Amino acid sequence: MMIKKITLAFLTIMFFNSCDVNKTKEGELPEVDITTEEGELPEYEVNWADVNVGTTTKTVEVPKVVIVTEEEEVEVPYIDVDMPGPDEEKEERTIVVQAEVENKEHEINIKEIWATGNNLYVISELEATEQEIGDKKMRVSDQVTINAPELNVRHYIVGEKPNRVFNDQYTYINDIPTLRDRLDDKNIKVIYSQS
Repeated sequence: MMIKKITLAFLTIMFFNSCDVNKTKEGELPEVDITTEEGELPEYEVNWADVNVGTTTKTVEVPKVVIVTEEEEVEVPYIDVDMPGPDEEKEERTIVVQAEVENKEHEINIKEIWATGNNLYVISELEATEQEIGDKKMRVSDQVTINAPELNVRHYIVGEKPNRVFNDQYTYINDIPTLRDRLDDKNIKVIYSQS
């Protein structure tokens, strides 16, 4: 290590001795005036783009498992209601009941429709079949067509409520006699019963 230092010092001396350095002009240090006044930093205004944050609609591919349904012509129950009293304008409409299920295929059927006053109670039954559908979801439905004045429609489904948010729009019950006791209306008339 000592030999390297001596060699480096020797080469440096040789370098300076082999160069000829001549002063060509006199130099002078700049004059600096230091005051005790407080300084002030410059201010800058930076204009940048306006930014608006929101949402936009885009079409993206999202994987979904769907059970396809097809439209077919089928016989649908038709109920024509004439209310007592003065003639009221009637309107034809379809009363639909649906359930969203998973694991097994299900069937839903409108079993009875009760009427009292301006109220219709649509009682359906939801039953699981033996057919497995795995982790797929499917919707099942049934419907009747009714020609009547405007009436309040309330749905009750006999069966176990599937664990899907879609099913929150209906009231699930254990059986029909319990519902009749709960409503406790002696004027209820059965206007439709599935044969």
